[in-house]
Amino acid sequence: MRVAEEWGACKQHFWLRGRRPERLVEFDEKIGMWNVFGYPEALTILNDPRTFSSDLTRLFAADDDGTMARLNDGNLLQMDGQDHRNLRRLVSHVFTPKVVADLEPRIAKITHELLDAVADRDEFDLVGDLAYPLPVIVIAELLGVPASDRDLFRQWVDQLFASKARFWEGDTDLGATAEAEGLGDLQAMLDYFGEHAAERRRQPREDLLSKLVHAEVDGERLTDNQVVNFANLLLVAGHITTTLLLGNAVLALDLHPDQAKAVRADRSKVPGVIEETVRILSPFPTVARSTTVDTEIGGQRVPADQMLMVWVGAANRDERQFADPDVFDPTRDPNPHLGFGRGVHFCLGAPLARLEGRVALDILLDRFPSLRTVPGNPPVFMPTPEMIGARTLPVRTT
Repeated sequence: MRVAEEWGACKQHFWLRGRRPERLVEFDEKIGMWNVFGYPEALTILNDPRTFSSDLTRLFAADDDGTMARLNDGNLLQMDGQDHRNLRRLVSHVFTPKVVADLEPRIAKITHELLDAVADRDEFDLVGDLAYPLPVIVIAELLGVPASDRDLFRQWVDQLFASKARFWEGDTDLGATAEAEGLGDLQAMLDYFGEHAAERRRQPREDLLSKLVHAEVDGERLTDNQVVNFANLLLVAGHITTTLLLGNAVLALDLHPDQAKAVRADRSKVPGVIEETVRILSPFPTVARSTTVDTEIGGQRVPADQMLMVWVGAANRDERQFADPDVFDPTRDPNPHLGFGRGVHFCLGAPLARLEGRVALDILLDRFPSLRTVPGNPPVFMPTPEMIGARTLPVRTT
C-alpha cells in the first residue's frame, strides 16, 4: 500500500503492509511487555477491566513526591472500578450528546472559514490548514480557553509524543520509561488549565470548564486535579483523534478513486467512510492494559502484573472478524471495529470525532471536487507507533 511504502508509515504497523502477525499473542523481551494482535483476544481484554486493568501506574515504583499520582488523578484512561464510574458519570452530565450535537453548525462554520483561507490556492496542507486547527478550535471553545493558543497546544503535544518515542526503541527499562521525560511538558499543560479552572471558580462562564468545576452528582464534585486532568485529556485526545481521522479519510479516498466517486455522488455514504477509515487506518492503534491476575490470552499463559499492548489497529484487520480485511469498504455493515475502544472505556469523545469528521469531509467534497494528494510531495506520517496518520498532508485542488 502507498500509505506504508511510499508514505512512510511507522514500521511497527505491519498490517498496513498487508502482513499478518506470526503469533496473535507474544512477549516482547526488548520492551518487556506482551503484544496482542487478534480481534477476539483484544475484545476479551477490553471487555474485562477486572482482569485487564487500565491503571498502569501500579506497575511502576511510586515516586517520592507523588507527582505521578497527581498527574493521573482524573485521567479516565488510567482509572478502573467505582472511581472510573463515578468520574465518568460526573463528566457525562456536562459532556452530553446534546452538547455535541449542538456543535454541528459551529463545526461547519469553522470548516468553511478555514477553507476560505486556502480557497485561492492550487495546493494546501490538509493537516496544518484544516485537520489540526478545526478540532483544536472546537475543543478550545467548548472548554472556554483561547483558540489562539493552538500553536502552544501543538508544541506541548509534539514534545510529549517525541519523548514517548524512545520507549519503543527499547533503550529504557519498563520502570523508567521515556514517558517520564515528558512530565515537564505535561505539567505545563496542567498548569495552564489550572489557571483557567481557578478563574472559573471565581467567575463561572457558559463553558465546559465552568460546568466541570461546578458539576455535582449525589453531592460529589470533581477535585481541582480531576478537572484539570480531564480538560487536558479532552484537549489532547480529542483533537488528535479528529486530526488523524480526517487526514486518513482523505488518504483512503485518494487511494480508492472508485469509492471516492461513489461518495461524492451519494453523501449518505460519508458516515460509512468515517467508520471504515477508523477501522482500516485506526488513528490510535494501541491500547495499554495490565494483568491483575494470572490469566490466559489466545492460548498463552500471562502472569499477573504484566503490561499488555493491545494492537487494535491489527485487530481491525483480523480476517476472523472482517471479510476482506485489507479492502477499504465504506458500505461494510456491520463494522464492529475497535478504533474507539470497547466496554467501560469506550471513547467518551467518539461522537464528537465522528461529527467533526463527517461535517468536515462533506464540506471538503463540496468545495474541492478534485481534491487529491500531490505527486512528488508525499504526506509525512506520525513517527510513533501510538498513532496512525499524517502530520503534514499536501493536497492539490485542481
